[in-house]
Amino acid sequence: MDALIEAFGWFGDGANWQGRDGVPTRLWEHVWVVAVSLGLACAVALPIGLWLGHVGRGGTLAINISNVGRAVPTFAVLVLLFLTPLGLSVWTTILALVAFALPPILTNTYVGMREVDPDARSAALGMGMNGLQVVRKVELPLAVPLIMTGVRLAAVQVVATATLAAFVSGPGLGRIITSGFGRQDVAQIVAGAILVAALALVVEALMEWLQRAADPVRRARQRSSSAASRRARGSAAIEVDRAIETGS
Repeated sequence: MDALIEAFGWFGDGANWQGRDGVPTRLWEHVWVVAVSLGLACAVALPIGLWLGHVGRGGTLAINISNVGRAVPTFAVLVLLFLTPLGLSVWTTILALVAFALPPILTNTYVGMREVDPDARSAALGMGMNGLQVVRKVELPLAVPLIMTGVRLAAVQVVATATLAAFVSGPGLGRIITSGFGRQDVAQIVAGAILVAALALVVEALMEWLQRAADPVRRARQRSSSAASRRARGSAAIEVDRAIETGS
């Protein structure tokens, strides 16, 4: 409890919100690294997962290869990349996080595509759609919920894991924690942990909202429900008018 009180006292110190090591700067670094890493992971995993899920071949092999990123600790990947010519550059952190984010995105994209009802796929082909049209108009809309779940999981995991980059001089909120260890400042360590946890919760909420907003099937159901409600209200209003006219 004392550590939490001291941590909130640390937040109240204006010096911790200014300069290169201030909270806004470290927060921006963390968000930027996460956004770039997640964007690159999506750019790699989504096309591969969509194609493999559509053709139904090679998915298991690709998923097993990508899962190597889960088996190897991210910190070990950071250290290995640190020993390459990349050294202390920010790309050391980004490449390690990309490897960590690939498995959930690739796996969920492939599974989402394979779980599309075969009858829906066959009906689309029977209507004369080509392969690309089937993916775009049938398979992808139905697979969106699972795909976005994978992206959401990857985003939250990357936010938390990016903290480890500070141990190889990487950017982000982890620098606040490592600096606290160096100074033996418990308040700063706890404050850094609170910032990372808060950011992870914000990203989780944002990605959950985006998942609902990006689901075309859910939007179609909402529009259908709204239209039905309007028709029901219109019918009720007509009945009331008729009752009034009859009574008069």
